[in-house]
Amino acid sequence: MKEYSQAFKFIQALANHPKHKWLFRIFISFFILLSVTLLVTDPVLQKSSYHILADTRPWLFIPNAADVISNLPFALFGLAGLLYCLRKNTHISLSWQVYFIGLILVAAGSGYYHWNPNNQTLVWDRLPITICFMSLFSALLVDNVSQRLEKPLLPASLLTGASCVIYWHFTGDLRFYAIIQFGTLVAIPLILFLYKSQYTLRHYLLYGLVFYILAKILELNDRGIFELSAGIISGHTAKHLFAAAATYCIYLMLKKRQPY
Repeated sequence: MKEYSQAFKFIQALANHPKHKWLFRIFISFFILLSVTLLVTDPVLQKSSYHILADTRPWLFIPNAADVISNLPFALFGLAGLLYCLRKNTHISLSWQVYFIGLILVAAGSGYYHWNPNNQTLVWDRLPITICFMSLFSALLVDNVSQRLEKPLLPASLLTGASCVIYWHFTGDLRFYAIIQFGTLVAIPLILFLYKSQYTLRHYLLYGLVFYILAKILELNDRGIFELSAGIISGHTAKHLFAAAATYCIYLMLKKRQPY
């Protein structure tokens, strides 16, 4: 309890600091926007067509094989990143370790979902994704603002991420999940622009952001890309590969960066 009291006092001091006051105003504005959006807009329900993907070809005993197997790079980069963090724990925050654990869970959760796509299995796809987004958000603030933020911020971020998936699961409403994911994506370039890091190679994060945006575009054109490629690869399979490339950019940044 004493530790959380000290963390709360630190957050208050940080909020009143001239350099960081605007950041807390943005956080407050974001949560006000989230609350107002949930109050004044209609629920956005998950369409059943979301689970109808272009490439349903099995391979050996694996149904929807391409969409299942294309999750393996997440496990590969997650394991590589986690091992690096454990070996080189100097200047590596816990948030980064949680991020790479999240990637391993993404491979398992997304593979499980694509084995049998439905709303129930989709929960186990989205929960690890929020772990990655929210721990990445925490890691960037810890690296660029203050290491003392991690103790209160990491659990709060993970709880927020899990809450938006649980909210969708029990209400069918996607708004909370979509706003949290979009808000995290916006926060990455904002943090990079407004704060000077103690480390080099932050531009790798922007490379990763570009790959992720391309991944979302590919996802929206799943069947079109499948037909355009004459059945070689679907947009959703390509989405997994591009999203994994985004995580590889983050792994490279962490592995190669140096303190200023």
